[in-house]
Amino acid sequence: PVEPPADGIASRIASDPTPGREWPAPLPRSQLDGVRAWLERPALLLADDMGLGKTVQALAALRVLVRQGDVSRALVVAPASVCGQWRRELHHWAPELTGMVVQGNARDRAWQWRAPANVTIVGYDTLRVDFTPNPGSPPRAVLWDVVVLDEAQRIKNRGIELSREVKQLRRRRSWALTGTPLENELDDLASIMEFVDHDEAAAPRYAPGPDLLARHRQVQLRRRKSDVLAELPPKQVSHLDVSLTGAQGVAYRRAEQEGVYQLRAMGRELRIEHVLELIMRLKQLCNVDPVSGQSAKLADIEQRLDTLTTEGHRALIFSQFIDDRFGVAAICRRLERFAPLAYTGELDQAQRQELIRRFANDERHRVLVLSLRAGGLGLNLQQASYVFHFDRWWNPAIEHQAEDRAHRMGQQHPVTVFTYTCADTIEQRIQEILDQKQALFDAVVDDVSLDLSSSLTADELRALVGL
Repeated sequence: PVEPPADGIASRIASDPTPGREWPAPLPRSQLDGVRAWLERPALLLADDMGLGKTVQALAALRVLVRQGDVSRALVVAPASVCGQWRRELHHWAPELTGMVVQGNARDRAWQWRAPANVTIVGYDTLRVDFTPNPGSPPRAVLWDVVVLDEAQRIKNRGIELSREVKQLRRRRSWALTGTPLENELDDLASIMEFVDHDEAAAPRYAPGPDLLARHRQVQLRRRKSDVLAELPPKQVSHLDVSLTGAQGVAYRRAEQEGVYQLRAMGRELRIEHVLELIMRLKQLCNVDPVSGQSAKLADIEQRLDTLTTEGHRALIFSQFIDDRFGVAAICRRLERFAPLAYTGELDQAQRQELIRRFANDERHRVLVLSLRAGGLGLNLQQASYVFHFDRWWNPAIEHQAEDRAHRMGQQHPVTVFTYTCADTIEQRIQEILDQKQALFDAVVDDVSLDLSSSLTADELRALVGL
């Protein structure tokens, strides 16, 4: 890990950064160290655990650098779902800095890119649209003093267009924020490092090996939550094995037998995509049998929520599906008596903010059901002290990010996480394989992530369904 610079510049951070303006809250020592590292280094990979305030550290560093005259224009590239949070935190932590979120139609975006803001904020997808081969296109026309990548694992694949484009942005400083710089393999880290370790003379090209790991140790600053937040209540993870019985069990076993039979019958026409389709169908049946409506997981959740809500607790329920047969909508329908709120990618930013406000302030809504992709990033949900993973993404880091919406600074209660696995099903077999895979990555980065389709070999995928 990067060693924080000497304490000689501590006063520049901890004291009033601008005459007449103070920090809205004291910066903890860990955050102070992160800001120092950014003030002294043009390249930094901040890989703190989720919930340690990476956004705050970046904005505090930007505020000081603007005050010193070292930065006038910064670009923040983030998932669209958290661009609003960046704007709010900018106003809170650096109110004298001007900010602009690039969004809307092409005409609006054109003047937003040109606006003389200290901090320009743009979503990854919008950046892709506005980044063209023309060097004069808005993202490329500016020599940015700083380019900040939030959730930098989005560029882990160097072969995708987004990854190539981000690395072409002209910049003096390269900052990356991610708790999971390595998700599947060392190539993930190599791609992120190619952005961070930016040299105007030549773009670096990394391959897995000693050189990558040596440079990684020089530019990564990582702090674990357990090390720096002694006051944070503990997080307890409980793995719940449930059995599929009755109509749900019959439906699952029939689908598995028929699915395997069909795959075998395909012979040489069989493709991995066909295997993945069966795996997905079986995972959905582990959630709910759409014909009978039976669900071992929902039956268990209902019993637990009866007790938790009576005691005044709030709960988050995450699912990778959003539909009304197997996902968020189905869960909300079954748990209607708890007045659950549904948070999915189908909501616009205003709707998302209003929904989070209602969950935080309205005593009637003690259950929030979220799609894993939309709700797993950028939200502060410390009001909840219980988290349920209704189905497994088979990507531990994504799950950790989701549950840490509740287990973060400001949480007053111990956080209990329940993860469901249906016994003697595809869920259990995948979990066993991923448990073995996990150990391969622990030596490089503490919090790793595995993606089903890219982390398992073709032979392993076929073995999951008995081929």
